Amino acid sequence: MPTNLIEAHNANFDALLDTHPFLILDFWAEWCGPCKAFEPVFEETAAEFPDITFAKVNVDKESELAQSFGVRSIPFLVIMRDKVALFSESGALPKAALKDLITQAQGLDMAKVHHDLNKDTSDKHE
Repeated sequence: MPTNLIEAHNANFDALLDTHPFLILDFWAEWCGPCKAFEPVFEETAAEFPDITFAKVNVDKESELAQSFGVRSIPFLVIMRDKVALFSESGALPKAALKDLITQAQGLDMAKVHHDLNKDTSDKHE
């Protein structure tokens, strides 16, 4: 198992966000067939991106965290950078699609993303 693959919990999630600026979350459950099929893709991809933290979230044990992300079906993937969810979607992705999403997220100008988010927030308050 890659060293950058960890488990995320309700209790440690805020600390994970503070210490891991690039975080990819896989919401899953033991009983979920598609989750089991996606697991090797997630682990292999984690091994190919050692500078990014990949985290597994068991929805049966961490229901509060799953609820906070609006998880309704699993597997559910979330890509976060600098505490911003850049992508979230349910379904098992092929490895090439996951790698492409990660590469796109790596290429984003996060200063612009934060600026645009702040602008959207300030526009709603005017």
